Amino acid sequence: MEAIKYVRPNSVDDAVRSLASANEPVRVLAGGTDLLVQLRAGNVRPGLVVDIKGIAELKQIQVTAAGCRIGAAVAGAELSERADVVAQWPGVVEAFQLIGSTQIQGRASLGGNLCNASPAADSVPALIAAGARCTIAGPAGRREAAVEDIVISPGKTSLAQGEFIVDFLLPARPAHSGDAYLRFIPRTEMDIAVVGAGVSLTLDANGRCTAARLALGAVAPRPLLVPAGATALVGTPVDNAALEKLAAAASAACTPIDDKRGTIEFRTRVAGVLARRAAVIALQRAKGN
Repeated sequence: MEAIKYVRPNSVDDAVRSLASANEPVRVLAGGTDLLVQLRAGNVRPGLVVDIKGIAELKQIQVTAAGCRIGAAVAGAELSERADVVAQWPGVVEAFQLIGSTQIQGRASLGGNLCNASPAADSVPALIAAGARCTIAGPAGRREAAVEDIVISPGKTSLAQGEFIVDFLLPARPAHSGDAYLRFIPRTEMDIAVVGAGVSLTLDANGRCTAARLALGAVAPRPLLVPAGATALVGTPVDNAALEKLAAAASAACTPIDDKRGTIEFRTRVAGVLARRAAVIALQRAKGN
């Protein structure tokens, strides 16, 4: 068995150099809650592991007029303790809280949950619904990308060699806005989503929807942004007719698989149900309830 090399850089630039210069398969370690399991099972065998937990920039949470900036290595337990973030984006925080047990929450990171590239990742549809963007560092410098553009297929991302995610920006929350994330699992907790749905919406002073985003997980090879979901809600008071159109748009966007956890028919139907329920919660939050 060949040894795995391990480095723990102290800066973003050092991490980029380690990743870019690697001549063997490389993996980034943030929380490790996915990577360590994969290593133990023999599903991955990198020649180099780059541990980014020691980079201070990746552990910061900042709330400013521009929004909430969350480091890619921030753990779920840390984010849950930030009342200012919870107040602005409760759906995102709730989605992050669904990842694993209390022990896992102390380690699992937003960056890791996204870059593991599972179609069923819980935090990803919530981030997409929120319109989150991420900062990516690489040999060419830093760039920004929408979260929905990162995962391209199961286990694969759009990141180039030497690139990794530094942080996420949740935009400043407009007045009369709300978000929510719901998932279906066979058990009551600590399971992988069979279907996940995230909704974010904004109302005007008269209670009509002026902006909306719908995202789905576990119903396609990658987490989905569903533009037809916004079309169903914008310009309406988010009434039953609009919610029915939202549910229909969610189901129509699905391209799931049959497996032991759910059939195509089941996942397609449940996606519409969860999208509607998440929209109702987001609506109540937008109304201040």
